[in-house]
Amino acid sequence: MLIRRGLVFDGESGFVKTDVAVDGDRISETAQLADYGRDEIFDASECYVLPGFVDIHSHGAMNADLCDADSNGLERMLSYYGTIGVTSVVPATMSYPEEILSDVIKISSPYFGRDGFGAVLRGINLEGPFLNPKRLGAQNPSYITDPDTGFFNRLYELSGGRILIVCVAPELPRGIEFIREASKKCAVSLAHTDADYDTAIAAFDAGASLVTHIFNATSPFAHRAPGVIGAAFDRASHVELIADGVHLHPATVRAAFAMFKAGRICLVSDSIRAAGMPGGTYRLGGLPVLVKDGRATLEDGAHSIAGSVVNLADACRRAISFGIPIEQALRASTSNPAKAAGLYEEIGSLERGKRADIVVWDKNLRTRAVFIGGKMVAGDSAVIQKRP
Repeated sequence: MLIRRGLVFDGESGFVKTDVAVDGDRISETAQLADYGRDEIFDASECYVLPGFVDIHSHGAMNADLCDADSNGLERMLSYYGTIGVTSVVPATMSYPEEILSDVIKISSPYFGRDGFGAVLRGINLEGPFLNPKRLGAQNPSYITDPDTGFFNRLYELSGGRILIVCVAPELPRGIEFIREASKKCAVSLAHTDADYDTAIAAFDAGASLVTHIFNATSPFAHRAPGVIGAAFDRASHVELIADGVHLHPATVRAAFAMFKAGRICLVSDSIRAAGMPGGTYRLGGLPVLVKDGRATLEDGAHSIAGSVVNLADACRRAISFGIPIEQALRASTSNPAKAAGLYEEIGSLERGKRADIVVWDKNLRTRAVFIGGKMVAGDSAVIQKRP
């Protein structure tokens, strides 16, 4: 197949009017090409041709949650993600005991790296339970525990090395030692933490590379106590950012992009099972959640924010509406999260030899087509010209 005459995102700073050739599930060329007798041609004139979005922090959608440990629900999630342009996902767990997280991994394992379900399940983000009780947000306090290398190693081995991110509050007992060991196997993210600047710096020096939903459930940034945010500015490779308009004020989103620059921001959805669903009452991590007017909160009296109800493609659009240049928002939704999760050799940009995970947006940022592994999963296949 040939995707012709589109404005192809170069992965960093701009767009090039060119063609993308697809052979099987791979990109074979990105250049201005003749038809070469190809059987199928998709005309992307006046459209943006983008790498598939990569969400490294999403809990669920379509009334399904990763921690349900239910294959039917997982397939609904993957199908939903794929149709809106999220072609790869690293969904996050909530805090649960080891036996429940083991069941989540067992159910997920047959889907790792497989096509045919929508978005490709690349691995798992182990968000809990090694978190600080002072900064739990919507995490269930019943299941919180101190960092435990044995606990993590057993889950990691069970996953076949598919835990791609593990979250930890470094100020907890054995936190730095945990980071030093876990970072040999996957990315370590500082999360739900009350760490001060010096402790966070020690965590990055020990091997942490990421911060989970920065500004949310973390020590605040103050002029004499910069905390995790200040340490991340000095040391982190990447930081997650939820640009749903609920977790952060648009001015904070703009400030974060100015502070960390386009190459270090990873937009994430942090979506819960209510994504793609109407308002109402749902559950997250065993706790009741009320969704009203696009805002998800715990029914705990304090009304703590409990994840989001947006998907990553919409979060990217919202970031653009907040004033983030489209090139920066796209980079934060594609190549940056792929790099943060160690997946960039395979996905995250439209380069020769990489997966043909491709999204076509029109100039109004509406989805015209989604290709996963070279196959159209959303859009009108009738617009593809078939050669006799």
